Formats: sequence, structure tokens, C-alpha cells
Amino acid sequence: MIVPTTELTELLHGYRRFREHGWKPERARWEALKDGQQPRVMVIACSDSRVDPAQIFDVNPGEIFVVRNVAALVPPFETAPGHHGVSAALEFAVQFLKVREIVVLGHGMCGGCQAALTQSMHGEEPGQGGFIANWIDMLDEAREPIARELGTTGRPAERAMEMAAVKVSLANLRTFPCVQELEKRATLTLRGAYFAISDGVLYLLDEKSGEFKAA
Repeated sequence: MIVPTTELTELLHGYRRFREHGWKPERARWEALKDGQQPRVMVIACSDSRVDPAQIFDVNPGEIFVVRNVAALVPPFETAPGHHGVSAALEFAVQFLKVREIVVLGHGMCGGCQAALTQSMHGEEPGQGGFIANWIDMLDEAREPIARELGTTGRPAERAMEMAAVKVSLANLRTFPCVQELEKRATLTLRGAYFAISDGVLYLLDEKSGEFKAA
């Protein structure tokens, strides 16, 4: 017997609303999706519960292929043994789904970027913050000039770190041979974006100037 918790009960209420107002009116779409997916865009976003790419971009099921992790980070290309979750998802999106665009979506008030800036989890054991520390150390190099100029606390420094993280992920994406080749052929476009939670504004990165501009 399944004993529902308050949390599960709330999820099931949501599921029933979805069945009534989301699935039934779009039954033809769901019927078509059973035969496969053909998203044109991959979005790499943060796992933060406040930043849902499908909600921000107001898309339907099947329209975007999403990978979410702490701070929306992409590790550099490497072939060492291990479980390369982001790399596997990227490979699937680019090589098999043939997406045309990859959007790295950073956001305001990102806990992962804040931890990278303060280095508050450095030295912790796995399971106590160590997994997070080992993941966000990808931002150590980008952190240094921000910490020197703006310090390691306060919104100006945090926002700078959040936007720098998007640039780090874009740079790491370009270390993948498949991405290099497709971008060279102009069949794949990389974009950086930043969602400000407090005001609901989306910013797009102009890579020539390095500035984020409101969409």
C-alpha cells in the first residue's frame, strides 16, 4: 500500500490537473510524440527549482531537449573513464537529435555560483558538499578576477560570477570536436542566456562585446 505524504499528494493533485487541462486538450500532440522527438534546441540549465526552461520559454512538450545540473555547467571534453552525464546528453542532442541551437541558461541568485565565489564547500567530503565543490571548481579560474575586483560576497560579485559561468560553459562546449565541426559548418549555434529571477527578464549574451543584453 502506498502511503502518500503531503508532498506526494500535492504532486498527484498537479498530475490530475495536467491530465485534465494539459494532456486531454493536447492529445493529438502526445499521440504524435509517442513516435519520437525532434527538438531543434538544447537548453543547458541549472537544477534550481525556480528556473524551469519550459516555463521561461513557454514551450510545449517535445520542443526543447533539456539538461539541468548545478550552475548549468558543461565540463570540458575528455575521454577519461567515468560517468559523463552532461557529455552524454550533449552527444545525444548533437549527434542523434541534430539540434540546431544550444542555449546555456544561467540565472540570478544561483547557489552553485555563490558557492564557487565564496569557496564555502572547498575541502568538504563527498556527501557533505564535496560533490558540489568538485563540480563547481570548473569556475575557479573565472572566479579569480571577480574576487579581486568585487570581492566574494554581495550581488554585484554574485551576478558577475553567474554570468561568467555561462561563458565558461560556452567555452567548454567548444572543446567538443562534434560541436567545433558543426559550429564551423554553421549548422549549430551556441548561445548564452541569463534569467533574472527577481524581475523576470531574460538576457542574451553578445559574444562579440561579452555583454548580456535584455531580450
